[in-house]
Amino acid sequence: MSDQQHDVPTTAGPADPTASEIAAEQAVVDRLYARLDVVRDDAARELDRVRRTPTANTPQSVSERDAFDQLYSQRIDQLRAVEDRLCFGRLDLLGGETRHVGRIGLSDGEQSQLLVDWRAPAAEPFYQATAAEPRGVVRRRHLSTRLREVVGVEDEVLDLDALGEATAVAGEGALLVALNAARTGRMKDIVATIQAEQDRIVRAPLNGVLVVQGGPGTGKTAVALHRAAYLLYTHRERIARSGVLVVGPNRTFLRYIEQVLPSLGETGVVMATPGTLFPGVEATGTESAEAAAFKGSARMVRLLADAVRRRQRVPAQPVALDVDGVRVMLRPRDVETARERARRTRRPHNEARVTFVREMLRLLAPQLATGQRVELADHRAELDADLRDSADVRREVGRLWLPYTPQTLLSRLWSQEAWLARLGLGERERALLLRPVDAPFTTADVPLLDELAELLGADADADRLDAARDAADRRAELAYARDVLDMASSHRDDDQTVAGDVVDAERLVGRWSGGGPMISVSERASGDREWAFGHVVVDEAQELSPMAWRLLMRRCPSRSMTVVGDIAQTGALDGAASWAEVLEPYVPGRWRAEELTVNYRTPAQVMDVAADVLEVARPGATPPESARVGDWPPVAIRCAAGDLAAVELAVRRELTRFATVVVVAPDDLVGPLTGALTPVADGPVSVLGVTAVKGLEFDAVVLYEPQRILAASRRGASDLYVAMTRPTQRLVVLHSEPLPAVLERLPRGEG
Repeated sequence: MSDQQHDVPTTAGPADPTASEIAAEQAVVDRLYARLDVVRDDAARELDRVRRTPTANTPQSVSERDAFDQLYSQRIDQLRAVEDRLCFGRLDLLGGETRHVGRIGLSDGEQSQLLVDWRAPAAEPFYQATAAEPRGVVRRRHLSTRLREVVGVEDEVLDLDALGEATAVAGEGALLVALNAARTGRMKDIVATIQAEQDRIVRAPLNGVLVVQGGPGTGKTAVALHRAAYLLYTHRERIARSGVLVVGPNRTFLRYIEQVLPSLGETGVVMATPGTLFPGVEATGTESAEAAAFKGSARMVRLLADAVRRRQRVPAQPVALDVDGVRVMLRPRDVETARERARRTRRPHNEARVTFVREMLRLLAPQLATGQRVELADHRAELDADLRDSADVRREVGRLWLPYTPQTLLSRLWSQEAWLARLGLGERERALLLRPVDAPFTTADVPLLDELAELLGADADADRLDAARDAADRRAELAYARDVLDMASSHRDDDQTVAGDVVDAERLVGRWSGGGPMISVSERASGDREWAFGHVVVDEAQELSPMAWRLLMRRCPSRSMTVVGDIAQTGALDGAASWAEVLEPYVPGRWRAEELTVNYRTPAQVMDVAADVLEVARPGATPPESARVGDWPPVAIRCAAGDLAAVELAVRRELTRFATVVVVAPDDLVGPLTGALTPVADGPVSVLGVTAVKGLEFDAVVLYEPQRILAASRRGASDLYVAMTRPTQRLVVLHSEPLPAVLERLPRGEG
C-alpha cells in the first residue's frame, strides 16, 4: 500500500465535533442550497419564457428557440442531479481563506464564489494535500449530509502549527465510512473521497490514450468516470460538441454506473455495450467462446475483405442480352475490365458499383450501336438510355455487383458453408461460424458489421430511393398544409387575421417537418455510425477482441481515450495479453499506463485467498493491497450435488446481515439457480455468471461450484479470481465437487 495513500496527519488528540461546528456548516449549506434553488428557478423561468414567446416562422428563429430550450432544460437537469451531497468538503488555507468544495461551482448574485467545483484547480488541494506536502492547506474538512442536513464533520489537520489549538474529529475517516457502507446495487460517485493516486489520474492530460490498470476493487471504473466529468469540465469547448462515449461490458454494468456522471453534473454522455456499438443492431445472439474468439481475431479483416471482393463476380461464359430487340453479349473480358476500373477507384463496394455499371454500359454501347446501325459518338446518350431500360441488362449486370448492407452480407456469409469454404476456411472453422440466415447477431458480430460498413459504404441506389421518398413525402405534406390553410381562410371574418396571412404552406411544413425540436449531441451520436467522439472511456477493456479495438478506434479518430482494465482478469479467449500489444499498432508512443494499487472493495481476508488464485491465473502478478480488514472471514461450505436448497439457505442467511447479495455460478447453472431462488426475490438477490459480474460489487457473494468455473475455459483461473473479488464484506463458497487446491486456505464451515 503506497505511503502517500495513507499519509494522514498526526494531531494533538481527537475530539467529537461540537454542536456549534455542525451548526456553522449547516448555515453555509443552507445558503448554498438557497442559491441552488434560485439558479434552478431562474433557469425554469427562462425555459418557460422561451416556450411561451412566439417566434417568427423562419429556420433561424426556430433553431434559436430550440437551442435555448435545450440549454435551459439541460441546466435544470444538471442542477437536480447534483442536489444530493451538494457540498462535501472545506479547505482552510494559510492566510485565513476558506473554500467549500462541491459537485458544481456556485456564485452569489455579485459573482462571489460560494462553492468550488471539485474539478476546478482551486479544489485540487482537497485531494492532493498531505501532511508531508500540505500545499497551503491547514485543515481539510469532510462534511456528511443527509438530504440538506449536515449530520457530521470530520477534520484532517495538515498544519498543526498554523491551526493552533484545533484538533481533528474522531471517527474512521470519510474513506473508511464510504468503504464500509452497504451497497445499493448502483455505483456511487467517489467525489468526496478521491484519493491522491486516483486524483492524479482523474486530472491527467486529455491527449493520447491513458490506461488505468488496476486489480479488483481499486476504483478503476469510478476514476475513469470522474475523469470523463473532469475532461468535460476542463475541455468543454473541445469535446462537448463531439461528446464522450462510455463503453461497458454489459447492460447490467451500465445500469450499475448510470447515475455517476449525472451526479457529477454531466448528463450528455453516450453509454453503450460492445453489442450496441453498431446503430440499429443490438446483439442478442449467443455462441461459444471459441466462436467469439475466432470472429474477434485479426484474420477477419482479410476474410471480410475477400468476401466482399468475391461478390464482385465475372460470368464464366458470355451472356446474351436483349436490348429492345437487339442482341448484345455480356463478355467475361469486358466484365473484368469494368471490375478492375471500379476497384481502382478504391471506393467502398456499394459506391464503386456506380463506376462498374457505368463502365459496363460504356463497353456494351458499341455492340448496341452496331446492332441499331447508328454512330456511337452521335447517339451515346440514347444508347445508354436503351441499355439502362433493358430488363436483361439491369438483371444480369446487377447480379454481377450487387449492393449489400452489412447485416445482409454477414447473415448470408455465416449461413452458406460453400461460401465459407471458398474463403479458405477449414471444416472446424466453418462449423464455428455456420448458423441460420435469420439467427440474431452476437456481440462478436458487431465489430464485423462495422468492418463491413467500411468495406461496403453507402448504397447509392438506396440513397436515391430515400431522396425520392423524401420528395414524395414533402409533396404530400405541402398538399395537406395548403388544405389546412385554405380551410382556415374559408371561415374568417372580414377583420380577422388567420394563419394564411402570416405563414404559407412551405413555412408550415418546414417548421413541423424539417425543423422540429433539436436533439442533443448524445442522441445524434448514438445513432450515427460515423460519429467521431471527442473522448472514449472503455471499461473492462482487457476483454475486447482485436476486431472490437478496430471499431473503437474508428469512433475516436483523435485517439483520446481512457482505457480501464486489469490484464490479470482477462477472461475472453481473444482478450488482451498486454496493453502494448493492443495499443502500439494504433497509437505508437502515444499511450501511457497508470496503475492503481490499493483495493478499496475487498477485505484483506478475502483478498489473501484470491491472491492464490491470481498466482495461477497470472504467475508473478502482484495483487492490490486491501485498504481494510473485514469483519467476516470467508468460508467454504460443502453441500450435496445439485442441492439448490443449500444455496437458498446460504442466501437467506446472508440477507439477514447484508443489503445486497449475489450468487455467482457457472453459466450453465445460472438458469436453474435463478428459478430456485425466485421465492427469495423479495430481497436484492441476483444470480450471475462470471462474465456478467465483471465490474460489479456486492456486500456478500455466494460462489457456487468454483471447480466448474475453474475448469470451464482456458481462462478459468482468471474467471474464478474475478468472482472471488466482488464482495465488499463476505464471501461464501458452496461446493459439491472437491474444493480446488488453489482454495485450500479457505476456512471450512457448516451448511
